[in-house]
Amino acid sequence: MSSPARSVQRSPRRGSDQTSRSLGTSYRTPFNHDSIATIAEEAIAKDIAAVEGEDETNGDIDGNLEQLDTQERVHLGIHAMTGSHRRPSVLAGAPHSLFGTGQAPFIPVDQEWEDAIRDERSLLRDNNLIPPKHPRHRDSRASVSSNRGLIERLSIANLRRKPSTVADEEAVADDETTALLGRDPSAPYGGEDDPENIDKKWEEAVLEGKIQTTWQRETKTLARTSAPLILTFLLQNSLTMTSIFTVGHIGKIELGAVSLGSMTANITGYAAFHGLATSLDTLCAQASGSGRKQLVGLQLQRMVFFLWTMCIPITLVWLSGTQILQLIVPEKEIAVLAGQYLKVLVLGAPAYAAFESAKRYVQAQGHFAATMYVLLIAAPINIFLHWLFVWQLKWGFIGCPIAVVITENLMPLLLFLYVRFVGGMECWPGFTKKAFANWGPMIRLAIPGLVMVMAEFLAFEILTLASARFGATYLGAQTVLQSLSVITFSLPFPISIAASTRVANLIGATLPDAAKVTGRVTIVFGTVVGIFNVILLSSLRYKVPQLFTSEQDVIELAAKVMPINAAFQLFDALAAQMNGLLRGVGRQEVGGYIGLFAYYVVAVPVSFATAFGLGWELYGLWTGPAIALAIVAISEAIYLYKISWSKAAEEAAKRNALE
Repeated sequence: MSSPARSVQRSPRRGSDQTSRSLGTSYRTPFNHDSIATIAEEAIAKDIAAVEGEDETNGDIDGNLEQLDTQERVHLGIHAMTGSHRRPSVLAGAPHSLFGTGQAPFIPVDQEWEDAIRDERSLLRDNNLIPPKHPRHRDSRASVSSNRGLIERLSIANLRRKPSTVADEEAVADDETTALLGRDPSAPYGGEDDPENIDKKWEEAVLEGKIQTTWQRETKTLARTSAPLILTFLLQNSLTMTSIFTVGHIGKIELGAVSLGSMTANITGYAAFHGLATSLDTLCAQASGSGRKQLVGLQLQRMVFFLWTMCIPITLVWLSGTQILQLIVPEKEIAVLAGQYLKVLVLGAPAYAAFESAKRYVQAQGHFAATMYVLLIAAPINIFLHWLFVWQLKWGFIGCPIAVVITENLMPLLLFLYVRFVGGMECWPGFTKKAFANWGPMIRLAIPGLVMVMAEFLAFEILTLASARFGATYLGAQTVLQSLSVITFSLPFPISIAASTRVANLIGATLPDAAKVTGRVTIVFGTVVGIFNVILLSSLRYKVPQLFTSEQDVIELAAKVMPINAAFQLFDALAAQMNGLLRGVGRQEVGGYIGLFAYYVVAVPVSFATAFGLGWELYGLWTGPAIALAIVAISEAIYLYKISWSKAAEEAAKRNALE
């Protein structure tokens, strides 16, 4: 069993006064951070005591945890990791991040240390505080700077000195520097690349205010880090989009049914799985940081069994889907087909729950690419199965949920194969009875995540249900418009995640000026992406709906409402970036309050008033969210402009020192 001291030794800055200046020390603070950290600490402490048979010696650990000093916490393997957050690969088909509560992923200590050293080395090099990676040969440097060298040689001071003296002094200086530092000037970074030296130079440079960044550098950084997130997000959204693309060409009744069925499954099942599993973002990270790696697997087993228990009431709701939807939707045929869709999905619910849990298991170990690899295999298979069942075998509408279920059962299997043959087995303890104990802290951490995710889903799904009141054509057009919004959101949302992490790291390193540069670049990114989406949807307003359906009346209605949907995209992209920046500076609660006001005080009432009161129908339903997103983007931009980023860095320093 590995020692918890290992992680501390790998990251000496965590215990020093310079903690806040580590570029790898992010300020990722969720709601009620202290209570979340305490609950997680108590849970892990109990597990450690149970695993090591220390129940008698540490019997009162859960009641006296606050009395432990820092050194005792280290011996217990307790680290105040930051809390629950939403991952880049959000639930397939999830419409939007309505509130500014999504967190940048927790990065394990070893990976955080390595990433921090790499970024710090790069910034030191760019600020000319260490030599470049591949220093040019002395003759090359002389030829490149020949004009400057000629001026120096012709200077009055230099002409008074003997040539031999100048050469001797240069040689002696070079030899003394090399001997003093014990480094090879011809080596990469002048031989100054060892982590201890980078760490020392970084601390000195930050204290002296020598670290600066540029918009070019931050642009490259955001582009590099957001690219794989965009791919992952697109792949996961494709799982839902494939159903809509495939079934939409059967007819508008089927298009509305698949939308209504997937929406009901999201609200009553998938969102619950996703929200409850967010507690693993805290518990698995905490367990990994404790040095008791196999506790990560224990947390995974607990969550899987808990979610499988939740599958019982979810199954009852889905099996009764037809009767429930007939009470809401006037089109009975749509309700019947949506109910059939839900009945088939029951067979995939346990697998989806296992995948959501296992995803956190691999991420807590630093295997962030695992989900992307799984989706690279599962997404094409999902497309093939839809084509095979719906069109080739002529199963029609029912072939769609069958393809979804097979894909859902395939994904945890693929993730298991990744863990077994690529990486992640070191945290697997084998099946244990301990997985059926100590559920209390897990549930207490899971409930806030559940409430948060459910609130996000409801705002948009209420509008989908409302559109069904106007008939199948309107529900079909609403499905097209909302699907387009999900696809276009796959660009700005991953960028906001990358920006959040970058700003958090810079704020945590007490570099507020550099964080401001990243903030400005992020807003430009959001504006460019938003304008791109506006132009794309506006110019193809009559073409894009044809990808979803062959029904001409649905296409025409979607095209007519598309200008509002297109304008929606600019505010959507900007709001996503503002939420990301708020997370980065530790002010995500501001985004939460603004989101609650904008969506539930403005959007929903305006949508219902204009759609039903003024008779604007689908135009009215989309007016509310467009206005709400404008409020979110403008309000958060004003807040970010007025806040003190330096104060945010100071608060981060205090928080990191405590942790």
